[in-house]
Amino acid sequence: MTHEQLWEKLVEHQGEPFFTVKGLPFQYRVKGGELFVDRRGKSITRATIIKAYERIQENPGEITGPKKLNAFGAPYIWAIFKQLKIC
Repeated sequence: MTHEQLWEKLVEHQGEPFFTVKGLPFQYRVKGGELFVDRRGKSITRATIIKAYERIQENPGEITGPKKLNAFGAPYIWAIFKQLKIC
């Protein structure tokens, strides 16, 4: 999946319910190059999401959870990726 396809998929699924590993519900909205999670006051940038995606692609066996992503907003990124079967 290209970076553009990844972002398009995220845009398609905004507003849907997601759950973190701990079972916390959340939704997100995409505005420009940022993803806004309703449980946080800050946004997760497109660059951060793409970097996390690349980490998973480079080390698929090593990235087994959000902490391994080593990225801002990792619990949300991981939950979205898992639910959308991106990783």
